[in-house]
Amino acid sequence: MLPAMAGASVDPGSALHAYARARMADGDGALGLAVASYSAALKLDPARIEIARRSYVQALESGDKALALRSAVLLDQAGALPRDGTLLRIGDALERRDWTGARQLTDRMVEEGNFSFLAPIVKSWISVGEGPYAPPIVDGTDRFAALAQRYIDEHVALQALGQRDIAAAVPALRRAIALRGVDGAALRLDFAAQLAAQGAKAEALLLLPVGEAQFARARADVDRGRKARKGASLTPAQGYARLLSRLAVDVGSDASGMVLAVRLARMATFADPQGPEARIVAARLLTIGGHPVAAADEARKVPPTGWYGALGQAELVDALAAGDRMDEALALARILAAEPGAEAERQVRLGRLLAETRDFEGAAAAFRTAQASYPEADTPWTLLLFEGSALEQAKRWDEARAVLERAAKIAPNEPVILNYLGYAQIERRQNVEEALLLLKKASALKPQDASITDSLGWAQFVTGNVAAAVPVLERAAAAAPGDATINEHLGDALWSAGRRYEARYAWQAAAIYAEGDIAARLAAKRKEGLKPEYAAP
Repeated sequence: MLPAMAGASVDPGSALHAYARARMADGDGALGLAVASYSAALKLDPARIEIARRSYVQALESGDKALALRSAVLLDQAGALPRDGTLLRIGDALERRDWTGARQLTDRMVEEGNFSFLAPIVKSWISVGEGPYAPPIVDGTDRFAALAQRYIDEHVALQALGQRDIAAAVPALRRAIALRGVDGAALRLDFAAQLAAQGAKAEALLLLPVGEAQFARARADVDRGRKARKGASLTPAQGYARLLSRLAVDVGSDASGMVLAVRLARMATFADPQGPEARIVAARLLTIGGHPVAAADEARKVPPTGWYGALGQAELVDALAAGDRMDEALALARILAAEPGAEAERQVRLGRLLAETRDFEGAAAAFRTAQASYPEADTPWTLLLFEGSALEQAKRWDEARAVLERAAKIAPNEPVILNYLGYAQIERRQNVEEALLLLKKASALKPQDASITDSLGWAQFVTGNVAAAVPVLERAAAAAPGDATINEHLGDALWSAGRRYEARYAWQAAAIYAEGDIAARLAAKRKEGLKPEYAAP
């Protein structure tokens, strides 16, 4: 713990002053100033563990490799290095071709336990550099064997390509692509580049779907016999970067792992600073993690005219939108959506941005365009839900209902569709009995969903069954105490049940989060009680 500054005169050139400046900048979200100040404090007083710890965290968040490594070394010397710090140091050792150091750190990773399942893959990359080559082998009896197997095929394939063994690479790469979801496009491009570099044109083209804009540049280059700049065999550090990137995506699939996911993604960019895949993953996770400015910086490092350009531009759109630069995000999203062969994903991204700016007509059109990418019989219900929602908000209810009913026919057991269709009809007091049945089914399929529970309770209230509605709405409010709509619904039901004091309490809870007309309506209800003109829609 650093000494308190209160009542003390602090030398402006001291480590304490630099640290205090860093903490204030950190609290204000001034990431650049915070990192520079932590770096200055660490130089002035490298023995302070608290400075090193803060510097380590901020350096990884900001992408300052030198500061991250310097902080990690100091923390390691003090026995205070976080477990992910071992991964950072492994990447550094691989980049410096320090095979002995990399092996020692990998053994340490196994002893620490947290990331031990990565060891077979890391050791195989070390052998690529050090020799003799030893492919990654997972011990089936290891308790983390299933985790390791999730990543191993990609590296078997990459290393086989490095050995110019296409026959061994192709089945492994196919398995690897089949396992990946959100980052599957980058993986296809990566493997295609490796295959094209070895003259396996037909195999490379098989990985690049015809007619999709994100693969158009790559297909054209392979067709003409041109090779991607990234077509050379990977170094151990580059292979390790791919491993960290995949792990980051998986860890970041849960909000609780986002901090670690961002760190892993940053480490991947350190290990392969020229690699577009690492930049794409880092940009995506930084956006999700609440760092849109840093995310945009990462996305811009992916050459827009290169093989990975479309993927980088997509991440740039998301980063700009998250950073309240909606005009720029929309302009770029429109350009991407207008390209020949634009995938459904581009139309959906545009549609969501348009909906966010309340251009619901435009959003519905974009979602409808996305559906054209599929045969009519195979239209994803999610796209119909998106279109139906946009049409409903555009006050084109008859069209919206038809689209939502079509979605419900395709996916009759999807609670989100049943809830939307049922609640929208309840709001309009249309087909209330049929809508109630839809909501009962949705609630039975997903009983823990507070929004669906609220819809059911409100439907019961609207149909006159106040006694049944109150406990259902109470359950919804308990699950989502900060939801203004749910609390207003509960208040209306409680008032109708004669529980006037509790009703006003529920309306007061709703008012905390309400704005505009809703806030005015709640204020009137708290003052005068429930009247027909004050009823929730």
